[in-house]
Amino acid sequence: MTPIRRLAFIGNSLPRRCGIATFTTDLQQAISASSSNLETCIVAMTDHGQTYDYLPSVALQIRDGSIEDYVRAADFLNAGRFDTVCLQHEFGIFGGEAGAHIIELLSRLSMPVVTTLHTVLAKPTAVQRAVMERIVEASSKVIVMANKGNELLRSVYHVPDDKIEIIPHGIPDVAFAAPDAAKAKLEFSGRSVVLTFGLLSPNKGIEVMIDAMPAILKRQPDAVYVVLGATHPNLVRTRARPIARVS
Repeated sequence: MTPIRRLAFIGNSLPRRCGIATFTTDLQQAISASSSNLETCIVAMTDHGQTYDYLPSVALQIRDGSIEDYVRAADFLNAGRFDTVCLQHEFGIFGGEAGAHIIELLSRLSMPVVTTLHTVLAKPTAVQRAVMERIVEASSKVIVMANKGNELLRSVYHVPDDKIEIIPHGIPDVAFAAPDAAKAKLEFSGRSVVLTFGLLSPNKGIEVMIDAMPAILKRQPDAVYVVLGATHPNLVRTRARPIARVS
């Protein structure tokens, strides 16, 4: 097998504030550090009307609503003779209905594509299904982070087993810290903590946990549910007022 020398990532990138940006940047940096013979870069998705002071690892940016930018990115990647493109897919970060603009890029690439699916919908709309099927068709491999995603790809989208890889999400390698000190600082000593953290938006399942808390408290009376995070920047821009902080 020919070794990979040049690898490009397509996704959001820091300093844009979102989980995909953090994930893509961390992944690119970790893979780049794994070998001195490997050259990597990011093709960053830029949301409508925004500008970012991107890291040097961002070689090109795509304005999410500009078809011309997707075509230009495909030309850039083909001309750069990248061995593989790694797409980070999430509904909502690409332009077009159900993010269909990304197909304009994928359909023009001359190298293999490996796609990480950050969301696999159990009940997609017709357009969401069509876009997902096109992405899977354009990909040599698709990666999910949990067994449930694997099950949905097989049962809902009929993706063959040999095309799917399960790679758990993972976290940066940091020193373990016992939770007692943090609990004491936040006045949760002696309590069982259920935590939701990250940028807040309506699709995080917070209301499901709130509905479940009475049943949880019957079995674990010391439990406390903590929601920690700021409102997602996209919601701040598009809504009149941010989601209230909940704890």
